[in-house]
Amino acid sequence: MTNFPPPAEELRILDAELRQLDARRAVLLARRAWLVNTLYAAPPAPLAPPARRTEATAPSVQNVLLVLGGTLLTVAAIAFTLVSWGHMGIAGRALVLGAVTLAALGVPLPLLRHGLRSTAEAVAGLGLALTVLDAYALHEVAFTAVQGTGYAAAASAVLAGVWAAYGVGIGVLVSTEPAGRAEGEEPHGSPTGPVLLRLPLPLALLAAQLPLLLWAFARDAGPVTITAAVLATAAADTAVALLVSAKPVRVAAAAAGVVMGAWGVLAAGWLSWSASDPSSAVRAAGLLALAAVIALAAAWHAPEPKLALGTALTGGLLLVAAVGGVLRVSLPGDWTVPGCLLCGVALLAVVRMRLPDPVRRGLAVASGCVQALAVTWALPLVALALVGPLGWVERIWSAAPEDARAAVTADLPWPGHSATGPLVLAVVAGVLVVAGRGAAWRGQALTVALMLGVAAAFVVPAVLELPYAVGMVVQGFVVVAVLAFAGVAPRLEAPQEPDEGATPVWSPPAATAVVLALVTSLSLACVALASRTATLVVLAVLVVVFAAAAAWRRESGVCCAPASLAYATALTCAIGAAADWQPQHTALLVLAVPVIAVVVAARLEDSSMTVPVEVTGAAAGLLAIGLASTDPPVLALVLGLGGVVASGTALRPDRRHVGYVAAALFLLAAWVRLASWGVGTPEAYTLPVTVPALVLGALRRRRDPRVPSWTAYGPGLTVTLVPSLLAAWGDPDWPRPLLLGAAALAVTLLGARHHLQAPLVLGGTVLTLVALHELAPYIAQVVGALPRWVPPALAGLALLALGATYEQRLRDARRVREVLGRFR
Repeated sequence: MTNFPPPAEELRILDAELRQLDARRAVLLARRAWLVNTLYAAPPAPLAPPARRTEATAPSVQNVLLVLGGTLLTVAAIAFTLVSWGHMGIAGRALVLGAVTLAALGVPLPLLRHGLRSTAEAVAGLGLALTVLDAYALHEVAFTAVQGTGYAAAASAVLAGVWAAYGVGIGVLVSTEPAGRAEGEEPHGSPTGPVLLRLPLPLALLAAQLPLLLWAFARDAGPVTITAAVLATAAADTAVALLVSAKPVRVAAAAAGVVMGAWGVLAAGWLSWSASDPSSAVRAAGLLALAAVIALAAAWHAPEPKLALGTALTGGLLLVAAVGGVLRVSLPGDWTVPGCLLCGVALLAVVRMRLPDPVRRGLAVASGCVQALAVTWALPLVALALVGPLGWVERIWSAAPEDARAAVTADLPWPGHSATGPLVLAVVAGVLVVAGRGAAWRGQALTVALMLGVAAAFVVPAVLELPYAVGMVVQGFVVVAVLAFAGVAPRLEAPQEPDEGATPVWSPPAATAVVLALVTSLSLACVALASRTATLVVLAVLVVVFAAAAAWRRESGVCCAPASLAYATALTCAIGAAADWQPQHTALLVLAVPVIAVVVAARLEDSSMTVPVEVTGAAAGLLAIGLASTDPPVLALVLGLGGVVASGTALRPDRRHVGYVAAALFLLAAWVRLASWGVGTPEAYTLPVTVPALVLGALRRRRDPRVPSWTAYGPGLTVTLVPSLLAAWGDPDWPRPLLLGAAALAVTLLGARHHLQAPLVLGGTVLTLVALHELAPYIAQVVGALPRWVPPALAGLALLALGATYEQRLRDARRVREVLGRFR
């Protein structure tokens, strides 16, 4: 039997064995860490030398060699045909060319079976080139009487068919007769279709571009027939590009279709543009319609949405161009653009049909392009109606024009064939309104439609040549209608109500309406400058209309309130001019505008209109000052009244800083008045500044004793003392220096009494300079009586004394500085 130790002994044994295991584990972990560090610290193994980069891959070298070989053989065959052809008989010629052509066309079959596809392509290209030489040789031998262009058309058709049959036949033979595979090659044949050569079918497609075109040239056809042949070829290319699955053929067909289609479209467009009668225009329109059908068919079956959209856009534009060419020669010049516009709008009706989505979008874009072009055609008329009236600024109140057209043209010519411009603008605006209903871009559509509608209505008087007064009434109604639209249009983008006091956010149509109202009203005001009565009436109406708009909607008031004040300023100037007042007298009337602005701004409080109203009022005040600048007494009155207006503004708690402007205006008014009285005493100009400045400085130091005396009293004292000192130095009489000295002494004593540094320094300096000025004649007299050696001697003694007591002088200067430093 096995003897088990007691539990205590067994526990001791287990603990001893565990300690040994822990010690062994620690040794192994230390060894492992050393090995890891050694491996990481070991130098990296030397890198293998970089492999030499090949500059040309094996397939590239192979292709270059095959292309060069085929090219050389083709050149040799051409040289043989052109040079050595006449040295052989008919049998020899046929035998040589036939044998070489059949050999070149037959060799690719075994090459493909053995996997040599690139070599087969090169040899096949040689064989196809030989067939062209065969056709040339055949014409030189057997068909010499046949006309060259006709023979070339037939030969190109035959060659296209032969090359296509050859390419398909080679693929079928290779796919239906499997053979062994070469080393490293995949097995030949395709379970899904024949293995085709890359060259024959694309070359056949390129050869097929020539038959119809050469046939048309051979028949001496006209431009219409040649263009039809080009478009027919493009249609065939498009069909091949959409129906054939082989990528090389599809790419070649697409490229050929684009080139031939562009050629045909350009030729048809030139025929339509140069057509002078309906019959030739209809033939050109038929060609453009054929091109449009080709483009729309390609868009319908296009595999990519972007391609479908582009071709549908092209097709839509071609349809409009086809109809537009007929309308150009069938209708008067004024109706050509509206007719094309209606065709563009009709495209939107086609969009409603069941068509692929890319086609619908392409036609919609085409319709938009037509409408944009029509609007561009009408823009010169709108620009003339808006900018043309500016010419009346130089001929104000010269004479009322005969009609509205003469009112807007002034010195500019009227654009031809523009009678239907308003109709074009109105139609496009209506289309935008209808098309934008329920769409995400409804806001943008309404904005553009509003601009076009206002432009259409604004140019109607000039287009219809309405009487001058009637035209202004119509344009005035346009301004009122636009402002009314701005008031009823949705104002806020967000559906919730705005916070109280928040700045409103305009919707694009509302903001656009206000801007349009400003622009059209400015043009209307310029039109009214031709007549005195019209000017007064129109400006008064504009003042009322914009004031009402500002009172109706706070959002529009940001622009309408300043506009009303600006027109009020113009009205006051016009009233003064109509009453034959001088400009300085008119300035007094203009001051009514700043008064109104101050009153309105005070009632608006923190509205967004406050600042624009105040700025406009300030501008009117500056205009009044400018008008009164030629008459000093009136200018002083205008400046004083302006100070009163500014003081009224400064009464508001948030406009206290305007008080400085009021003080400056009052000071300028006093100065201008003194200058108009011929007062030349500088104190008369400086004391009105010094006294208020000293009073304000005293009040400021009373509120805050820490304010330095230089800040409180320095500016006010300097304004009077310095000009008076300059005047005293140039004054030969004694009253001015005496009074200035007394004033400087008083200022100095006050500064010493109240321990103020600024009055003490300024008063003492001025007093010293005045004393020197008064003693200068006597000093000069004494110096003149002394011998000439006395001044240098005195200067030397002064320097010696100064040097001997230098330290004491520094101590005294320090003491003076400390005394002044204790002043405030």
